[in-house]
Amino acid sequence: MLEQLLKTFVILFVIIEPISLVPIFGALTRDAEPRYRRRMATKSTAIAAGIFVFFTLIGQKLLDVLGISVDAFKIGGGLLLFMVAVDMVFARQSGLRSTTVREQDEARYREDISVFPLAFPLLAGPGALATLLLLLVDTDGDPVQIAALLGVAFVVLIIALVLMLATTPIMRVLGVTGANVISRLLGVVLVALAVQFVVDGIKSQFFSL
Repeated sequence: MLEQLLKTFVILFVIIEPISLVPIFGALTRDAEPRYRRRMATKSTAIAAGIFVFFTLIGQKLLDVLGISVDAFKIGGGLLLFMVAVDMVFARQSGLRSTTVREQDEARYREDISVFPLAFPLLAGPGALATLLLLLVDTDGDPVQIAALLGVAFVVLIIALVLMLATTPIMRVLGVTGANVISRLLGVVLVALAVQFVVDGIKSQFFSL
């Protein structure tokens, strides 16, 4: 159980990637008062947690309604995560794990950036939701495992919150280059995890025929 929780933590931490969120949060809240930064960070984290809970409750039912098998979703989700990993390795911006340039420009003129772009797509974006659903199908509907999965997701969100609140000192130490280096390293890990999801899906589908 502990090994599974650790694996879940690593997967969610890599896909949400709180460290790379720091320079984006710093840019979106540049010259803002500390009180505003705290409010945006706290509110966005709470909204992302709510999105995770909602998606956990309806995720499996959504697959059933659409007629998508678990194996097919593992393969598709694994391919999606592979694309995210490639973006991370090459430090490229994409709508899968971050905001696009146009979205960042739009966000600069918003008084409240907690929902968009912080909660979605930065914290609870397509990649994170797909990963959550991939991990959810492996729980086989066990309430204890589902609760543990959400608990791990909340831990990652809390880490993201702490890092956002500490944006100024972190950027002094890391800078954008340092954040990109860490992102590349995590991207390599995610490549392996994504391939494993695809392999598991193919093997399961093959043996079920």
